[in-house]
Amino acid sequence: MSPLYLYEDATAQAFEPFTLTRPVSELMAGAEIIRERWERVSGEKAAAFIGPSHLAHFDEPGAARCLAGEEIIPAGSLVANSRFIPAIGSSFQSTATQIKEASAFQCGNEICAVRINESVRASELSDGLVPLAALAHGAGTCATTGRWIEVTWDLIGQLTDQLTEDIPQLASTLKAEPVGDTTVLGTFGVFREAGAIIEPFVVLDATTGPILIRSGATISSYSRIVGPCYIGPHATVVGDAIRACSIGTTCKVRGEISNSVMLGYSNKGHTGFVGHSYLGRWVNLGAATTTSNLKNTYGTVQMWTPGGMRDTGAQFLGTMFGDHVKTGIGTMLTTGTVIGAGANIYGGNIASKYVPPFAWGNGEPFDSYEIEKFIDVARRMMSRRHIELSKEAAKQLEDAYSVSRGRRL
Repeated sequence: MSPLYLYEDATAQAFEPFTLTRPVSELMAGAEIIRERWERVSGEKAAAFIGPSHLAHFDEPGAARCLAGEEIIPAGSLVANSRFIPAIGSSFQSTATQIKEASAFQCGNEICAVRINESVRASELSDGLVPLAALAHGAGTCATTGRWIEVTWDLIGQLTDQLTEDIPQLASTLKAEPVGDTTVLGTFGVFREAGAIIEPFVVLDATTGPILIRSGATISSYSRIVGPCYIGPHATVVGDAIRACSIGTTCKVRGEISNSVMLGYSNKGHTGFVGHSYLGRWVNLGAATTTSNLKNTYGTVQMWTPGGMRDTGAQFLGTMFGDHVKTGIGTMLTTGTVIGAGANIYGGNIASKYVPPFAWGNGEPFDSYEIEKFIDVARRMMSRRHIELSKEAAKQLEDAYSVSRGRRL
């Protein structure tokens, strides 16, 4: 078997606000983390990811570590692009066989993975500027199915299609149980993994897509789950309507949320609408936090990127919340907002389309969140979910704080 390495190319490294604190390979696309998808395809546990130096100390349970500096990627390794989303489905088995024999792995006109025949230093690839095609040598390119993420908001724009494809295939690999007396609407598949709890007076509406509820998840009474929808392990849905969402592990959701992703360990514990948004890990939304996801003009949404404001071409787009973001009670966010990792914002209406990482306050100019206080709060929040902030993870957050300092000045 070939060791698996995930490659964060230059395009991926610009996927703010997430890539300040995590590699793209540790983002959820549809119903599964990108790294986990590549592990399925290759049949190998990821050995590491290749990314920028500020992620050198990235440390998260179950995730791959960062391959840094002069460390070597050995010959024969499979190097896969983190921006490619391999399909979950029948192609997995044929792909796994092909990938053992091929030197390159292709979707469309782009190479998404290569088997290198010469060792490579991590430092040669860490800036993400080397196209994988440049590492491909010899014959044996095989085609596969999946999707490319070209821009951050593709994670939202492709969400419903991705979930519709993912859920039946993922469910087929799990031990499913009947949903019992729960009211089920529609004809798409509804899947309940063994160990999931569905209380009375829940409606599972599969009229527009399938639904999967993972082991350890709890769906409280008077909740409505509208497909396509994925409820991850140990997540809790407390009430209201959850539509076309991917809710990651150990998240808590109350109030209306639609067409959104919660990566994991984040809380939306109160009312307030969230739509067409992406929440990183350890996000906490104060009561009545609300995102706008549609302009009054019904035009396309502009969003901040490291290269400047861009027209996304999307009519619906809410907020991108980086890891460890906190919002105060009654926070109102405009259409197409980006909130940098570690920011703590409050005070009602936040007119800014971009909130810098580790910002503190209720509007421009934002103050800086003191790093010692931030680390202390992160540690306390994580301990509530019985997870320890390791020394390595704390160091990575300190590195992220340092490299983003100029954005807060």
